[in-house]
Amino acid sequence: MTAADVLWLDPDTVQLRQPKSSHWEAPFLFLLFGRDRAILFDTGATGDERVFPLRGTVDHLIETWLRKHPARVSRPYELVVAHTHAHGDHIAGDALLAARQGAVVVGTTPAEVIAFFGFPSWPDAVVPFDLGGRVIDVIGAPGHEPSGVVFYDAVTRILFTGDTVCPGNLYVRDRAQFAQTIDRLIRFRDAAKPRIKHVLGAHVEMSKKPGVDYPPGTVDQPDEAPLALPPSILDEVREALTVVDKHGRPKRRVVRDRFIVVDDPR
Repeated sequence: MTAADVLWLDPDTVQLRQPKSSHWEAPFLFLLFGRDRAILFDTGATGDERVFPLRGTVDHLIETWLRKHPARVSRPYELVVAHTHAHGDHIAGDALLAARQGAVVVGTTPAEVIAFFGFPSWPDAVVPFDLGGRVIDVIGAPGHEPSGVVFYDAVTRILFTGDTVCPGNLYVRDRAQFAQTIDRLIRFRDAAKPRIKHVLGAHVEMSKKPGVDYPPGTVDQPDEAPLALPPSILDEVREALTVVDKHGRPKRRVVRDRFIVVDDPR
């Protein structure tokens, strides 16, 4: 069994990373606590608790937080399991948590995401989701995957972007939707109060050497780039989407220092 890499970003926010030894994708997951409920963004790339003890780790973190804040919380305390999108390396652990008492696992189709969060229009609306004294903004973000969403937490001032924006390969499945999503995020960023401080995606695939990534399947990444990106990265991604080849068609692969846009409609 390989333990998760756990980092408390503040007393109410946890960053977890699935270890490379359990799956080379090594996605990042995030657990945010409010008075009435916690929310977990993504469940990782394996459903085998023996390989990656997701359920045990989440249970321990929630128990630890509840012990520290006995007077702050409502009982019973709920766990909402949501997803940045529905690819297998982000939902594989759902079953481990679905059986947990008090857990609600959000479905992975666009219709299920829309219904759960109450989007009045998809994907243009930004909808609030209240954890109890801590409201998360949920932003429609298809383009990499049809049910993609981005979350903004005004407490930490973090924009959680999944695979849409991260220091790695940004796989564009639907170019028009992806560009609209980046435009939507830029508008949100420019209007956000308090201002966004960091953009945190779900993977690190870039090395510290500008424009150089680790090939898919890499397990050892000793010189990987940091996960956190500045809000201005959204402008860089939008610019990369405008690059065309000599025939005037969108270029299939655009390399930038901190990410690579890959046109991949498969």
